[in-house]
Amino acid sequence: MNKETILKELEKVSYPGLDRSIIDLKIVDDIVEEDGRPLLVLSMQNDEAYEILRERLQDLFDGKVTIKRKKIAQKKDIHYGHTSSPNNRAPYAKRVVAVTSGKGGVGKSTVSVNLAVALAQKGFKVGLLDADVYGPNIPRMLGTAHETLRWGNNDKIIPSENFGIKIMSVGLTTPTPDTPLVWRSSVAVSALIQFLEDVDWGKLDFLVIDMPPGTGDIQLTMAQELPITAGIIVTTPQPVALDDVSRAIMMFKDINVPIGGLVENMSFFIAPDTGRRYDIFGTGGGETTAKKYDIPFLGQIPLDMQIREYSDNGTPPVAMGDDSQKRYYKTVADRLLEQIL
Repeated sequence: MNKETILKELEKVSYPGLDRSIIDLKIVDDIVEEDGRPLLVLSMQNDEAYEILRERLQDLFDGKVTIKRKKIAQKKDIHYGHTSSPNNRAPYAKRVVAVTSGKGGVGKSTVSVNLAVALAQKGFKVGLLDADVYGPNIPRMLGTAHETLRWGNNDKIIPSENFGIKIMSVGLTTPTPDTPLVWRSSVAVSALIQFLEDVDWGKLDFLVIDMPPGTGDIQLTMAQELPITAGIIVTTPQPVALDDVSRAIMMFKDINVPIGGLVENMSFFIAPDTGRRYDIFGTGGGETTAKKYDIPFLGQIPLDMQIREYSDNGTPPVAMGDDSQKRYYKTVADRLLEQIL
């Protein structure tokens, strides 16, 4: 097996989580012969990514190539910040808004999308980062699910754009929409830091981050690496959701993230045939929780079939819905702006 053959095969191997080959990224440092067999030297720092690549390459070459690593020097700013004195990996953004929830399935991504678009409708320059790495729904909700990762001439990732906002999601890095991201948290965190630093966001008034649900590594890392202007917490009125959202509120308080407010999603259902209101998940829970923890209540959004259809079709209701549907999200944006401007 000669060097040219190996290089040709390596051009097909992508870096974990990115749609770009390890040849393009200049990770292959050298190909030489050692003890009568090819030796492939990879120049990289990330331990998790190296192990993934090593296993892929062993399979690709049927164990006939020796693989070694030469660690590259770390950047000076690789050290994580502290929540009391965070780094600023997004100096291009005047304000950072982190949208989270205590549990999944409460409509956090829908709120993130429509909040970002509502801010753009007010004339702000807005970027939306999908940090929910294991459930990246933002591309579908903004009609960019068909797009893939692109790199500009400045060696920066080009964000997708639609409805007046710039968009970056790990969902744009996978070969197919159903490709699972079987990542340890350290790999996920590394990918998100790259999306902060290596995406050509331009100058932004707001960077909205759609966080994963819960209280884990990614939430902590974002608080360490960004001066977050406001955290937005999404819940439903259901007691089970409110139990979890209480933990999310206390997490933000504990890590010194200012809380911009709480949004109650799926608050009620209006039957389209009778106009009768049904409080399917209970009533008043979000506002009561906001009062309990002394945080702003940003508004209620109903359980609406058209909102769901708009979201599934990649057409945000704040842009494409009727006046009442638009008003729900515009109210949330207006009340947030009252807190932070």
